[in-house]
Amino acid sequence: MNFVALKMLVGDKAKYFGIIMGLTFASLLITQQAAIFLGLMTRTFGAITDLSYPDIWVMDRKVQFIDDIKPLQDTELFRVRGISGVEWAVPLYKGLLKARLSNGNFQTCNVLGLDDATLIGGPPVMIQGNLADLRRSEGVIIDDVGAAEKLAHVNEDGSSVPLKVGDTLELNDHRAVVVGICRVSRTFQSQPVVYTTYSRATTFAPRERKLLSFVLVKARPGVDQKELCERITQVSGLAAYTRDGFKELTWKYFAKYTGIPINFGISVLLGFIVGTAIAGQTFYNFTLDNLRHFGALKAMGTGNAVLLRMILLQAVIVGLIGYGLGVGAASLFGYLSRNSELAFLLPWQLLAITGVAIMLICIASSLVSIRKVIQLEPAIVFKG
Repeated sequence: MNFVALKMLVGDKAKYFGIIMGLTFASLLITQQAAIFLGLMTRTFGAITDLSYPDIWVMDRKVQFIDDIKPLQDTELFRVRGISGVEWAVPLYKGLLKARLSNGNFQTCNVLGLDDATLIGGPPVMIQGNLADLRRSEGVIIDDVGAAEKLAHVNEDGSSVPLKVGDTLELNDHRAVVVGICRVSRTFQSQPVVYTTYSRATTFAPRERKLLSFVLVKARPGVDQKELCERITQVSGLAAYTRDGFKELTWKYFAKYTGIPINFGISVLLGFIVGTAIAGQTFYNFTLDNLRHFGALKAMGTGNAVLLRMILLQAVIVGLIGYGLGVGAASLFGYLSRNSELAFLLPWQLLAITGVAIMLICIASSLVSIRKVIQLEPAIVFKG
């Protein structure tokens, strides 16, 4: 009977391909939009991901996300260093500074100032130069995307030449020399990332009474990180988060206070609704066209359970094909856009969620057909 069900399924090729196209579109839209949403959310805490060595981030209690900088006094660094369970603590400057380009335009840059002695928090991958070159006079390290695009030299004919080691640029009217090119995670605002030392970053920055953005902490071996965060908060009065905790704080802020989840949620919901409508209607029409065959099978003694199994088998087959084509197309889309500004993240959990969504669409589509078959009278096959 399974073979008969498959023959019935592919017998009407127009409806067969119509069902598959509906499920493919739903699978593609759900997977693609959700993957872009996840990619955007991971970009919100890209700087935290790159600074993987420290265990704990210490900051002002009012900080809501990674770019919500509320500077601290430099003396807070020494207070944190004296807390039991802290192996070491180093300062980090993070701010937005304007770089003057060769054509006179300005570009806002995400500047990170690392501890002068240890350079903890440096870029994860160096393409050219070495991290230690930051100790050279006026040295800065630029991310490869920013050097090739937004910070590139612009010629008179409009062409651009990427920044390279040895070139200079102005940061907030201060001269800076490029001593290295690095690769970092894309930022949410897609701004160039500039690394330098903490003392030089505070020189580049506009003068303020407080310039310390964060204190990066390493816990002693065997010390529970969450307990250490609570201890730092109690002793210093500052907020302390583990690396994962700070990531969660950041993405939850963007999810709550921006329209990103609503926009992408609507797209995913539309994909589900459209897929259900197309597949359900086509599958229902397919069942109506084959009622005479189901009636003949019933007249020959085939029970409802067998007929239901045949319909479910047909739904599973088209569901698997549509799911595979849709997910494959979304994966290809993400692969082709991997070097672009488009954010795209496709974890296995998302594939499982899409699979469940397609399964629900197939179940909803087949339920209508199942009801029609159960109510079918075998005598219909003998009517003229």
